[in-house]
Amino acid sequence: METLDELAATLGPRHCLTEPDDIAPYAVDWRGTWHGTPRAVLRPGSTEEVAATLRACAAQGLSVVPAGGRTGLCGGAIVAQNGPPSVVLSLERMNRIRDVDARDFSLVAEAGCVIQNVQQAAVAVDRLFPLSWGAQGSAMVGGALSTNAGGIRTLRWGNARDLVMGLEVVLPDGRVLNDLRRVRKDNSGYALRHLFLGGEGTLGVITAAALRLVPALKRVETAFVAVPSPDAALALFSRVMESGADVIAFELIIGECMEIVSRNGIGIRIPLPVGSPWYVMVELAAAHPSVPLREMLEDTLAAGAEAEEVLDAAIAENEAQRAMIWRIREDWPDCGRREAPSVNTDTAVPVSAVPAFCARVGAALAERWPEGRLIAIGHAGDGNIHVSLMAPRGTDYAAWSVRASGAEEVVNAIAVDLGGSFSAEHGIGQSKRHAMATHKDKVALDLMRAVKAVIDPTGMMNPGKMLP
Repeated sequence: METLDELAATLGPRHCLTEPDDIAPYAVDWRGTWHGTPRAVLRPGSTEEVAATLRACAAQGLSVVPAGGRTGLCGGAIVAQNGPPSVVLSLERMNRIRDVDARDFSLVAEAGCVIQNVQQAAVAVDRLFPLSWGAQGSAMVGGALSTNAGGIRTLRWGNARDLVMGLEVVLPDGRVLNDLRRVRKDNSGYALRHLFLGGEGTLGVITAAALRLVPALKRVETAFVAVPSPDAALALFSRVMESGADVIAFELIIGECMEIVSRNGIGIRIPLPVGSPWYVMVELAAAHPSVPLREMLEDTLAAGAEAEEVLDAAIAENEAQRAMIWRIREDWPDCGRREAPSVNTDTAVPVSAVPAFCARVGAALAERWPEGRLIAIGHAGDGNIHVSLMAPRGTDYAAWSVRASGAEEVVNAIAVDLGGSFSAEHGIGQSKRHAMATHKDKVALDLMRAVKAVIDPTGMMNPGKMLP
């Protein structure tokens, strides 16, 4: 193909992959759910090479699927089957930290930088990049921003878009939008970066970002708490928020998850006896070492116990114990997969609606799928509870996918009815386009399509994703 020859000359043959074995890792998502074979995998090493690549693809009618660490859960970085001829544009070579400014509390990173490396660059200047989730060791900046990723610290510092001050983006026609200014105040018209944050590569390719840093954490206290119900958890959440400490995480976990982790976790020690109906993970932090976080946490838990909101609690005594508590949360996806197949969701509701959401979802799923198991684990502090309907042990994956195929829609409908969203932090990709058609406001869809038509009139950017 003439275009691929041109791109091989621009990028170098080693960075224009066409052999099946070389392409194979980019043709399936990490869960093995979504498959799509690109014509080639292109690995530009600079913004200029990204621009040249998009110009060449536009000229020859090739669609472009941007990819980062490929840890997404919605098939957003995989070529859509039965779609137009497409190439995968991998940003993995664009992995430089361009600048770190401790006094400005900012950092400029290229799209291919692994999130954990950005965190380490911040630590090197006594700062913190607070975006954090289980895949941070492989997820990249571009993917995190294009899906507006969340994680365990959204409660305190927001989602990915809240940590971005500026972007560098290559548009479908090869022009470069240079908006990397690191200013906190800029009222010079539309904040164009927000078109691309959460845009999932459907409008252009993020190549670099100016990211906000925060003071390093000098004190951290973490507790694993047994609670009787989501109502009790939310009452405890209010106490923790009123304690005077910075609350950086508040996770809610149904008891069934702990039983599954105890069976399937490798090297994981659960700090409390398994058997409570619900658990909470809470973490407090301070930028100054003299803040009495331990006393604040102990007093809050004691008050919660007196009010019968807390059944039992374990506070981490050292970094190893703290890491073990978070391993329970981070290793949960692998533990769940070892246990049995499940239908997963990614919903959010107002924080105050979390107990009603859990109750309604539990009742609705039990009525239609009594043999299934309710799994609920997520960020109660921001209302993002990941609900799954898990099959009985030993059930075939394909059989359960058919049997429980309507479970996601049941959960989505309840979340939306409670004023929430059917997509909280994982984006839309291919897997949630049906939910966009069902639940997204029609005027909002009209505006999104209009924006797409102006910026990407030929539809070459990540076709088959997001918009129904």
